[in-house]
Amino acid sequence: MRPEYKPKAIRSYVIRAGRITEGQRAAFDRWWPEYGLSLHQGTLDLTQTFGRSAPLVLEIGFGMGDSLLTMAEREPEKNFIGIEVHPPGVGRLIKEAGEAGLTNLKVYMADAVDVLDDCIPAASVDRFQLYFPDPWHKKKHHKRRIVQPAFVEKVRGKLTPEGVFHLATDWENYAEHMREVMEAAPGWENATAPGAFAERPEYRPITKFEQRGARLGHGVWDLLYRPLAH
Repeated sequence: MRPEYKPKAIRSYVIRAGRITEGQRAAFDRWWPEYGLSLHQGTLDLTQTFGRSAPLVLEIGFGMGDSLLTMAEREPEKNFIGIEVHPPGVGRLIKEAGEAGLTNLKVYMADAVDVLDDCIPAASVDRFQLYFPDPWHKKKHHKRRIVQPAFVEKVRGKLTPEGVFHLATDWENYAEHMREVMEAAPGWENATAPGAFAERPEYRPITKFEQRGARLGHGVWDLLYRPLAH
C-alpha cells in the first residue's frame, strides 16, 4: 500500500521509508477493506460510511495510532476518521482496531489537505485534532508547517458550528506559531481565553512519548479554538 496524494510544491511531511513489519503488512490484506478509505471515493456520505449518524472526530497525523485507538475505544458514541501517510502506523492501527472489533473508525493513508479538499463534507466535523505535527524547527523550513492561514481556514469550513479545533505540540516555538496563526485568523474564538493555552482535555490520552518527555521536563502545549458563526 502506498499513500495517496496529488502533486504539490510544498508538503508538511516527508514520506519516510519506514520499516513495515510482516504483521503490519498482513493487516492491510486483512483489515484495509474494513477500515480503509480512498481519495477516489470523493465526498463521503458519512452516514453510509459508518452505517449510522454520529458526531465525527477527525485526526490528522495519528502516527502509530495509539491515542486514536484509545479515543475510539473510549468514545464508542462517536465516529472517528484518522489520516496518516506512513504505512507502518496505518498498518498497526487497523490491525489493533480489527482485533478489538471497532466499528467506529475509518482511515485514510493520504495527504490530509487532499482529503479535506476532496472527501470531507462542509460543516461535518465535531472535533478536529492535530496532535504533535512535524514542527519543522529550522526557520528555513517553517513554510512547511501545516498550521498556516490557508489550512486554518480550510479547517473552519469543515467544522460544525459547535465544533472544536484542538492543536497540541511539544515544541514551544511551534506552540507560539500555532497560537499566532490562530489568534490572527478570522472567524475563530479561543475556547479558553484570548491568547491562552488550554489544559489537556480528558479525551486526549497522554502518549508514551509525552510521558517520557514530561519526565525529562519537556512541556506540551494545547490550544482549543471554536469557529465563530458565519
